[in-house]
Amino acid sequence: MDISVVVPVFNEEESLPELYDWIRRVMAEHGFDFEVIFVDDGSSDNSWKVIGELQKEDLKVRGIKFRRNYGKSAALNKGFEVAGGNVVITMDADLQDSPDEIPGLYRMIAEDGYDLVSGWKKKRYDSKLTKNIPSKIYNAATRRMSGVKLHDMNCGLKAYRKEVVKSIEVYGEMHRYIPVIAKWAGFRKIGEKVVSHQKRKYGVTKFGWERFINGFLDLISIMFVSRFGKKPMHLFGALGSLLFLSGFVIAAYLAYAKLFLAGYKMTERPLFYFGLLAMVLGTQLFVAGFLGELISRSSSDRNHYLVEEEL
Repeated sequence: MDISVVVPVFNEEESLPELYDWIRRVMAEHGFDFEVIFVDDGSSDNSWKVIGELQKEDLKVRGIKFRRNYGKSAALNKGFEVAGGNVVITMDADLQDSPDEIPGLYRMIAEDGYDLVSGWKKKRYDSKLTKNIPSKIYNAATRRMSGVKLHDMNCGLKAYRKEVVKSIEVYGEMHRYIPVIAKWAGFRKIGEKVVSHQKRKYGVTKFGWERFINGFLDLISIMFVSRFGKKPMHLFGALGSLLFLSGFVIAAYLAYAKLFLAGYKMTERPLFYFGLLAMVLGTQLFVAGFLGELISRSSSDRNHYLVEEEL
């Protein structure tokens, strides 16, 4: 199979028939063997019924329904699990991502050798105040912290080599950072393609302001897990040792002053309490790193490494 299209769905019943007709038309024009996987993320409207009707009309449609709303990351992760195409393409169900971009994305993966290609909605039709400006700030911060030079990290229209989606796990709200996750998994050839952005035709957006706060917190989380997930002592042990050493130096100085300087009252100096606090916090951080190492070394995926080639 050439292409698997994974579409997370949450209350998009009006757009699904039009979206599938559009995808099918593009695939037929270019002769692709394909499947479309709709993952219903606990919709409360008739989205699942519409998916069932599409599946009856065309066996290239596959449907997965969650019992409740788990979020876009869970929907994508489940779609990745069952996808069978050599190239996996993701897009949103609201018709704002154009299926006409599929052939270009496919060529960049299949012919140009990219591991992952992210869409870049250079010209957007969203509100500047609520989406465009915050999105620019968010993407700039992500580029600087992660080193992945993409203009539109959170674009729903992306293409992946099959090995990428089978090697990574997307959870929580980490769908925003799939390129970062892929990079840390060893997939280095990551590119982007300018794609067209459509105005929303049906319904309303499912995301609010909280996505920017959650997105920033998720970025910090993924940077920590990527760098120190398998070696927590490198962070906590280093910080703990530095704090403890600072506190010890302060304590040594105060002890010297107490012994050799007449009338010096060590416990009346604020510095004494700073030194004591530094040693206590340093010890706690060091123990946290030690416990993290024990947990990491006993985890089931401690030796999970991706092998690119084997002779």
